[in-house]
Amino acid sequence: MGRINELNQANPINQLTNAQTLKLQHAAQTQVQFGDILQQKIGERQNVQFSKHAVQRVQERGIEMTDNLLNGLNHAIQKAREKGAKDVVVIGEKGAFIVNVPNNVVVTTMSGTEMKENIFTNIDSAVLM
Repeated sequence: MGRINELNQANPINQLTNAQTLKLQHAAQTQVQFGDILQQKIGERQNVQFSKHAVQRVQERGIEMTDNLLNGLNHAIQKAREKGAKDVVVIGEKGAFIVNVPNNVVVTTMSGTEMKENIFTNIDSAVLM
């Protein structure tokens, strides 16, 4: 066994192979970490986000953002995406949400009573939730 170690240490090819092995192991660990981060980011992109303006409107208008409402928004946006919509108004019991579909971002929102008084512009689709 001692002679084999001497040969391995004397042989620069084996040392290079060992160094490459360490690099490959490190690269594999990095790829796993990168893959995990990528999956997390993909998951975030699949869930609706709110612009600063939309967050302010939700707070001002007292719209309660429940898990059911967020799930409904995500589902409505997915349906709009499948139909090729770019800017959509999602209308539900709690109000209306103007969403930029490619960026998955609620741009603004309004309560149910405000919907009666407004005109929706710059949208290409509507989804009832």
